[in-house]
Amino acid sequence: MITLRPGSHVWRLLLLLAICGEYPYRSLHLLGSVRTLEELVRRLEVVQHFRTPAGADLGACKMLTTSGRGNRRTIRLYKSALPLLQALHPAALSWYLAATGGHRFSGSVSHVERNHRVAESVAICMGAGVEMRTFLLPPLQKQAIRQVVPAYACFYPAKSVKQLDNTEMNKTIFTRITGAIFSPGYCYAVYNTRDAVMKWSGMGEFKTARHLEELARMNAGPARADHAILLGEHMDLALQTLLESDKSRRMELRFDRIYPHVHFIPMTEQGTHLLRLLTLSDWHEQVLAAVFPERMRVRMPGVMEYDAQDGNTLILSHLDGDIARLVRVRQALEHSDAPYELLCFPWQSQFVDRYIGGRAQLREIGLPDLEDALGLGAGEEADEGS
Repeated sequence: MITLRPGSHVWRLLLLLAICGEYPYRSLHLLGSVRTLEELVRRLEVVQHFRTPAGADLGACKMLTTSGRGNRRTIRLYKSALPLLQALHPAALSWYLAATGGHRFSGSVSHVERNHRVAESVAICMGAGVEMRTFLLPPLQKQAIRQVVPAYACFYPAKSVKQLDNTEMNKTIFTRITGAIFSPGYCYAVYNTRDAVMKWSGMGEFKTARHLEELARMNAGPARADHAILLGEHMDLALQTLLESDKSRRMELRFDRIYPHVHFIPMTEQGTHLLRLLTLSDWHEQVLAAVFPERMRVRMPGVMEYDAQDGNTLILSHLDGDIARLVRVRQALEHSDAPYELLCFPWQSQFVDRYIGGRAQLREIGLPDLEDALGLGAGEEADEGS
């Protein structure tokens, strides 16, 4: 007997599939212990009996099916399990049927890959406490300026964002965007580069950024839409992305020109915690106030970008993972002899050092220490049971 208990692994898997339709087998680590989850997937591929936490009988069915090989292996709901979606929320089944075209899936590699990019983005959001249950979110609109999005962090998948512009978005835009995160004061475009350097469609992403800007204006009040989140499997991809971008000839279409702030978030436990930081209310001020004494703060820097100054030393916080700022800093350091220091987390330091090339001193700050300073608990671990 399996209980569909909120927060349990089986509940979270069901929730992800309700929203995304399918989930990559290789990314089970984003949901908790890989061994536990692989065993759970095997159990759910055979008939099991389900019940609600209150003990109501939900019947017996096979919940999951897996197909494909290697990195393309995908997890989907078995058709007889669709009634279980009602146990999540009355609106979950209708969302799922609309999102999957009536429980239909394309076997095309590009379609599966795209669904997996979105699903990993949703999983990271779930881990960071960002509301990703799309069936609970009010739909975005472009009719009038209203405060539509909630006052807390929430993720709208790419389909919800793109379908609002039938003329521009669907006809002319090739975009890699997997969705958008709205949080107080911000609208983040979300990209997932997975395990390869981002293939950046300059003009498509430029149009996407303008479309998001308009969506933020119409739905989220004074939200800044000049920030992007770039998800990737490991920190080396941040370096490769920057080096690739440095080769770009059309400056106006480089990612750091389209989005002046691009936060690289590895798809790891540390990355999940970093995303949680970036969705705090007034996070930028909170982080800087936590790491710099007031006397060192610099609110209107000159030509160089920095956040604080200690004597002659200029100090920049990379605790937000903003790689677009690093591009500007490296360019400025080529023409400056000023002593420079960068604050980063231990898992960022190797990448930052390789990109800046020893031109700045690095100072590491532990992420748990920063979370403590901000009054954030470690967060509750997912229930390991089924």
